[in-house]
Amino acid sequence: MNPEPHLSLIAKTIQLSVAPVFLLTGIGTVLAVLTGRLNRIVDRARILEERLTSVPKNIEAEIRSELSVLSRRAKFVNHALTLGTVGGLLICWVIASMFAGVFLSIDLAADVVAFLFVAAMLAFIGALLAFLGEIFIAVKNLRIGMKQTP
Repeated sequence: MNPEPHLSLIAKTIQLSVAPVFLLTGIGTVLAVLTGRLNRIVDRARILEERLTSVPKNIEAEIRSELSVLSRRAKFVNHALTLGTVGGLLICWVIASMFAGVFLSIDLAADVVAFLFVAAMLAFIGALLAFLGEIFIAVKNLRIGMKQTP
């Protein structure tokens, strides 16, 4: 039995899986950015919640308003993180399916791999849209140069 055809098929599969791996790297980078934004939102919310106990009533309303905005932003980032993670998992399934197809001699390209890839792209598009929504909220409520609450 000549192992050459099998090795060349595995080599070709590895070559084809490089593109999804790069995509997975990009998704991972976006997830890292989203995690950083969520951390900043949570840290700011904790600071504001601590201030609520010792501020006058007129400032309490401002703090509660900012906490409401932070809550909305956190929800958008959470949705983006969830969809991005789903997209990453689907890309992992694409790569695994490609290799499973080679080793099990099953033609998965037209069915499973294509479906998983499209689903991954849709999840990633959703993640980016949720990220964009969070950015819109953050910019809309941006207060540069305005007096900060005590």
